[in-house]
Amino acid sequence: MEWFRFRWALACLLPALALIGCSASRTTASASMPAPTPMGPAVAPAPRIIRAAPPAPVFPVMLGIDVLESEGFAPLRGKRVGLLTHPAGVNRRGVSTIDVLRHAPGVQLAALFGAENGLYDEYRSGVNYPDHIDPRTGLVVHSLYTGLKVNGHMNRPTRAQLKGIDVFVVDLQDIGTRSYTFISAMKTAMEGCFENGVEFVVLDRPNPLGGLKVDGPLLDPQWISYVGEFRVPYVHGLTMGELARMAKGAPGVLDVPETVRQAGRLVVVPMRGWRRGMRWPETGLAWVPTTPYIPNFQAVEGYPMTGLGSAAPSPFSNGVGTQHPFRGLFCKGIRLDLLERDLNGLQLPGIAVRRISVPDPKTGQPALGLYIEITDWDAWNPVELNFYLMKLACKYDPRNPFAMATRTAAGRSELSLFRKLTGSTAFFNDLVAHGARVDVDAYIRDWQDKDRVYQEQSRRYWLYY
Repeated sequence: MEWFRFRWALACLLPALALIGCSASRTTASASMPAPTPMGPAVAPAPRIIRAAPPAPVFPVMLGIDVLESEGFAPLRGKRVGLLTHPAGVNRRGVSTIDVLRHAPGVQLAALFGAENGLYDEYRSGVNYPDHIDPRTGLVVHSLYTGLKVNGHMNRPTRAQLKGIDVFVVDLQDIGTRSYTFISAMKTAMEGCFENGVEFVVLDRPNPLGGLKVDGPLLDPQWISYVGEFRVPYVHGLTMGELARMAKGAPGVLDVPETVRQAGRLVVVPMRGWRRGMRWPETGLAWVPTTPYIPNFQAVEGYPMTGLGSAAPSPFSNGVGTQHPFRGLFCKGIRLDLLERDLNGLQLPGIAVRRISVPDPKTGQPALGLYIEITDWDAWNPVELNFYLMKLACKYDPRNPFAMATRTAAGRSELSLFRKLTGSTAFFNDLVAHGARVDVDAYIRDWQDKDRVYQEQSRRYWLYY
């Protein structure tokens, strides 16, 4: 899922615990009292003390799975269901969508499907895996991340995998960034289902960055890949359900014949209570790690901010010690004070840099690094820091690490992924040719103009305002 170099490894992350209402507890004072003496008034029995139950948690947002359940699972009743999900596919109380559908009346959960990292995060990012039996449920898990091409396509459910499935359900939590492969998994699954006449249902979930932030270059068509299946800005501003509506409604998005796209059956179960201006903390929902390197909302914010800038062949890496993935930053061979000065000198809107120290579990000594703080959400442009990091990389190494990478087979392999991630051929060629002299400001202005056009055009697929 994350193709960016790390100098640390995060331990396995525990899923967020579900919030549950507590039952009322009641205690009563003893009723046995001594008899009153003749010299004093009678003593009244002690009053009963009733402790009220704490209020049940209030959730401003109902997820697609919650809405589906509240409506009696109507789109799925009487049907054999295939489910594509992952650990973050839970309802608002933290119950797995797998378990919700297994116990749904009138619904037969027939098969499970896994995207990158597997059904339970049991595979590392980028590791292919085969079909297998889920020991927890006894259901078959069809892998949509095998690394194998079937009929010229990768990661698309096959006719054999869809055999006996009436409706295919997707419940995947995205993080709002183009290269995060769960939106790619949804799109390629839709292509396979439409080709095989299987109804496609998306249970919608929040874009944790909200629906108003759009930033970064659009994807050039030659770089469409599993790390960029949608030709959208790097921060795209849509929910999973809205992207599904775009794929179904806009010609040329799905890699299927037009007749197949038009005949395909798509149902999006929208959320209730979500608004475009909501960031994840405002939803009232607990964050369940989508992958090990996205353990919290701070990493969600950091992924589009430093991920591209720390992708090979850049000398930058992110994190501080084993902590703060995508929010910490350092550069091999560059003194911390120099890097701090140069980053602050960029004066990018909405962010600031501060030094932090965290304990290193390996050495017991403090690990020092820089933390990228978001100081003004409205002014913050999530993606632009990456491209200034690329320019700084060329300043720190006048040989230009991007130009040098073109000279070796390993470097060219890194650059192939780098171009798929960044998406802009023009910027990449300019970076290779001119290094630290590349005019990042001009590219940022051009991308912002195009992003405004994209955002206006994408409104036709919005489900929330």
